[in-house]
Amino acid sequence: MASKEARVKELDVLMGTPDFWLDNDQAQTVIAERSKLRAWTVPYQSLKGRFEDVAALLPEAIDTQDESLVKELLTELTAIERELSDLEVRRMLSGELDVKNCYVSINAGAGGTESCDWAQMLSRMYQRWAARRNWQVEVVDFLDGDVAGIKNITLKFTGDFAYGYAKAEKGVHRLVRISPFDSNAKRHTSFASVEVTPEITDDIEIDVRPEDVRIDTYRASGAGGQHVNKTDSAVRITHLPSGIVVSSQSQRSQIQNRETCFKMLRSKLYEQQVAEREQALRALSGEKKEIAWGSQIRNYVFQPYTLVKDTRTKFESGNVQAVMDGDIDEFIIAFLKEFG
Repeated sequence: MASKEARVKELDVLMGTPDFWLDNDQAQTVIAERSKLRAWTVPYQSLKGRFEDVAALLPEAIDTQDESLVKELLTELTAIERELSDLEVRRMLSGELDVKNCYVSINAGAGGTESCDWAQMLSRMYQRWAARRNWQVEVVDFLDGDVAGIKNITLKFTGDFAYGYAKAEKGVHRLVRISPFDSNAKRHTSFASVEVTPEITDDIEIDVRPEDVRIDTYRASGAGGQHVNKTDSAVRITHLPSGIVVSSQSQRSQIQNRETCFKMLRSKLYEQQVAEREQALRALSGEKKEIAWGSQIRNYVFQPYTLVKDTRTKFESGNVQAVMDGDIDEFIIAFLKEFG
């Protein structure tokens, strides 16, 4: 961290020189590097200062037997430890796309109503997880189940390193429980797939040829009053060469939904390019560690016992309710430590 702080000071000196703005491109490069470094040094210095304050006050609080102050200081230490752990995890998020916002798409598997209900449960879990991280959540597209739940939903997470964290959730999630939709109270197994795509901003160019896409419009589903019921505002775009399909109905106008679809399509195409480059680099370096995103990654067992277990890292938790309420950071950290 000391080397990062020294580099920030060097850049501060450089930015203070009279001819700094003569080369605008170079200036922007320097500013970007400084901002990236400060994303590490500022929170680190804050945590260091908070820890030093606790270290100075705690012995006195113990000597004077000030129980309320001791409790407050220990709570602060716990918070510092948690934030420091989060900062250490961010060191693993060095991939080209990790810093980006992202789209999370959940699709119910075979199994009808039971799987649709499972997809809705996962959607709630991820939205609560994002709220814990103070990210902004937007529902981009959704399709209700025929009886209950949802067939599919696409969420957009806007926040620091959203893709870097959420990418750990790519894959198939399996639920085992006694179905509330089965009058015989039998155990059912349901599946839902989760896809995570980084949001690609305008500074990255991805060419999508008009002849390579098919654009369909349809009536948006769900609540929305007369506008939803009477206009074909929802848009679905199919990229013919790759088979990628994206859709949006979150915006009021067809034009806005079309723009959202093209943004998601470019994001998926760019992610493919990056994945291909990384795979080629792994092949050159002889690195074998990789993950098959299409495979089953986690089991959620509600009956006859309660257990959530990640099949990749073997990390597990017996507190199913906490997990379904969005407490999944430990699963993600375990993944990043092994595959990040």
